[in-house]
Amino acid sequence: MTIRMTRRGAIAAGMVGATMAATGLETANAQQTAKTFVLVHGAWHGGWCWRHVADLLEKKGHKVFAPTLTGLGERSHLLTKDVNVSTHVTDIVNVLKWEDLKDVVLVGHSYGGLVISGVAEQAGDRISSIIFLDAFLPENGDSLLEKSSPAFKSAIEAALGRNEASFKAPPAAAFGVTDEKDQAWVNSKTTPQPIGTYGEKATYTGGRDKIAKKAYIRAEGYKSPTFDANVAKVKSKPDWKLAEMKTGHDVMVIAPDQLVTMLLQFA
Repeated sequence: MTIRMTRRGAIAAGMVGATMAATGLETANAQQTAKTFVLVHGAWHGGWCWRHVADLLEKKGHKVFAPTLTGLGERSHLLTKDVNVSTHVTDIVNVLKWEDLKDVVLVGHSYGGLVISGVAEQAGDRISSIIFLDAFLPENGDSLLEKSSPAFKSAIEAALGRNEASFKAPPAAAFGVTDEKDQAWVNSKTTPQPIGTYGEKATYTGGRDKIAKKAYIRAEGYKSPTFDANVAKVKSKPDWKLAEMKTGHDVMVIAPDQLVTMLLQFA
């Protein structure tokens, strides 16, 4: 099932209602039942990027966790060359474990797709729904470096050659953030990405496939052959749901209201 939503459509309540009716999806029941969301950010970001989405979900009565991965954001002081995808998977698994979370709606943005796929391998019994937000959808043996664009791949390889511990964040505009205030906010918060996250190969044995609800949300305003290939992959699987939004890559910053509507549909 594919859903298409525009930002203008999300702003107009009547159009949102019409879209829901047209697709046969209802959010009323989802909104009446409190959900637990764990929101995993992408490269260079931190839990801060979910602030608007978390506020909206909490106002609707849902519980929200938006942890920052090791070496980033307010945890950037923990950055070392040893921080990798496995470190970040453990970050999230431990949140689920120590907070005693069950029936979780696990959301991963961009690089976070590698992380939540790893979490599904270790703690799939705690996850009721898994949502990939314009994210990597790794298969066994995939690495972030292999899936990056040619330009990023060259830059990352150069950083690895210099034995650097991290890779500098691009400007907010690269994530499709166009509003000046939002750009300033994002640029003030992003931090270098741990270099170890690029080379580690994913160990994937099908954990996410065992989760009852699975969805992929594609931000059509962001050019990515890798993410387009993920859309094609998901379209061929009847147990996945697909949504396409006409926004840039940082959907949680650009269109939080629209995103919340979508997340509640897939929760």
